[in-house]
Amino acid sequence: MRFLFIGSSVLFVLFLYFFFSFNTKAKQLSNAKKQEDREKRLQFAKKANSLKWAWIVALIGVLISGVFTLQSKGAKTITMPHLHGLGYSSDGQRIMIPSHDGLKVYSQGTWSEASGEKHDYMGFTTVSNGFYSSGHPAPGSNMKNPLGIVKSSDEGKSLEHLDLYGEVDFHLLNAAYNTHTLYVFNPEPNTRLKTAGLYYTMDETKTWTKSEMNGLTDEPVALAVHPTNDAIVAVGTKKALYLSKDSGNLFEKVADLQVTALSFNQQGALFIGAYKQNGELYEMDPATKQMKEITIPVLVEDAAAYVAQNPVNDKELVFATYKKDVYLSKDKGINWTKIADQGKGM
Repeated sequence: MRFLFIGSSVLFVLFLYFFFSFNTKAKQLSNAKKQEDREKRLQFAKKANSLKWAWIVALIGVLISGVFTLQSKGAKTITMPHLHGLGYSSDGQRIMIPSHDGLKVYSQGTWSEASGEKHDYMGFTTVSNGFYSSGHPAPGSNMKNPLGIVKSSDEGKSLEHLDLYGEVDFHLLNAAYNTHTLYVFNPEPNTRLKTAGLYYTMDETKTWTKSEMNGLTDEPVALAVHPTNDAIVAVGTKKALYLSKDSGNLFEKVADLQVTALSFNQQGALFIGAYKQNGELYEMDPATKQMKEITIPVLVEDAAAYVAQNPVNDKELVFATYKKDVYLSKDKGINWTKIADQGKGM
């Protein structure tokens, strides 16, 4: 927009200069008696008239681009000191990223901050009617610390406290997008969950069931739940990818790789962030265990920490890295646009 403002300004000056020049020449020949001079006056007048409209259009361009330039200069730069999750609004219009100082929103090429208190959300997971999360309250908030498990149906403007308020901060928390069955890795015993481990609830924390976790021997670093068949759970560790089809009672190792991110899409495909020599991204069919690699920008000593697909447009895919870069694709990985660089919105 700044270049449009400069270009419009240059054209405005040039058009205005030539308008006055030709207009002056036409006036000088206003009393001309020779046919040749009268024809020149007519030509000068026509050119002046054309240039009059040209400089008026250029002036409008200067005013419009100037307003947008001033607005862009006055806009607040969005920064994310930490990235604690990633997800889309239910209508697919907004990407939401929880950070240490509140929820950041990306929509139609512009970054902004969500309404509501700037809570330090952890275990952030979007569902069909909002999001679930854990974490810590914003500075100055009257809420207890930690948040336990909370739910929002208005993108963070208000929170509903579900369970373990003031007791637990869940870092690994995920929910089935459509059924809202919620899974958590409980870090230590508390008043509701008597031992550490994997638990799930099908009634928004009214009752909990502990998964047996047979076959899962490594420490989990990523968790994802199938959007409709909520008995299907994926867990990633630094050594392998595991899949369960019975609510986490029995896990099967399906791949030997360092998992960094997991996310199911609406069709039930599993997106897998991984790290080998560089960061990589895969899509897997849980039924066949077949994996295909998605081409992404080269991530040197970095990897996808979170990944999500637009719930209403399966061609749109976004991932955020450990170095706080965020990449967006509108064609399912053929082309990528960086929308945040080291935590700074672009």
